[in-house]
Amino acid sequence: MTKATKFAALMGMGLLAAGMFAQNSGMDKSNAGKSPDKSGKMQASTQAPEGQADSDYVIGADDILRISVWKEPDLSEILPVRPDGKISMPLLNDIPAAGLSPLQLKDSITEKLKKYIADPRVTVVVTAMNSRRIFVSGEVVHSGPMTLLPHMTMLQALSQAGFTQFANLKGIYLLRTENGKQEKLPFNYKEVIKGNHPEQNIVLKPGDTVVVP
Repeated sequence: MTKATKFAALMGMGLLAAGMFAQNSGMDKSNAGKSPDKSGKMQASTQAPEGQADSDYVIGADDILRISVWKEPDLSEILPVRPDGKISMPLLNDIPAAGLSPLQLKDSITEKLKKYIADPRVTVVVTAMNSRRIFVSGEVVHSGPMTLLPHMTMLQALSQAGFTQFANLKGIYLLRTENGKQEKLPFNYKEVIKGNHPEQNIVLKPGDTVVVP
């Protein structure tokens, strides 16, 4: 083999190796964030989405429920939860709802309907969470009842309510009644937004009242 032939062969091998390296690099990048499944193939990794609705929501008075019974339009309707915590349905009359999750209420209705319907299929959906409310009063732009979102904190509620120009941001407080006793919990807005006193930025509960003097 001549020197020219050897040189051409070496150049060809070098180009082939470079091409294989580039191909492997591209595969590594395309497989980033993936993991092999049982067959050895690369699969995209999955992660549970954030902000999923709570599955343990507890129904309360004033909530609005949509009760659907498959193939039974006369039993499917939108019902409010009465102050006594019950709903009224045809055939079943009064049914306790407050204190139950939608799944528990579905099971309760299903069991009761078995006396009248073969294999009842029931769906319970909370269309309005009126029982989960807090109240904001004082020097705020939006005063009155506010829907309590899951895990809502003092800071989040105040951000939604907004302040007037006369608000005393250092003298805000929360009124909470537990076991028949009312507590007054201070909240210094100016300190909390600086990262100080994080213990004041508590998670709110239904019935809480936020006062901005």
